[in-house]
Amino acid sequence: MVFERIREIVCDQFDIKEEDITMESTLDDLDIDSIDAVDLAMDIEEEFDTEIPDEVLENMKTLGDVVRFIEDNA
Repeated sequence: MVFERIREIVCDQFDIKEEDITMESTLDDLDIDSIDAVDLAMDIEEEFDTEIPDEVLENMKTLGDVVRFIEDNA
């Protein structure tokens, strides 16, 4: 559920096909730069009514890392 919703957000925000997004996808894989990553994080935080601390966000490497954080903290 969490992954599917995050994948939808990424697809909508960056016009990326769903099949190109996996739990192992990195922002580099998806051509998402650091500015866009901040916008993405804000959208995810709003969607799941949670806050991802900057120091945690900086250490996230894959979408799977984001999913696990949301599942554990939202």
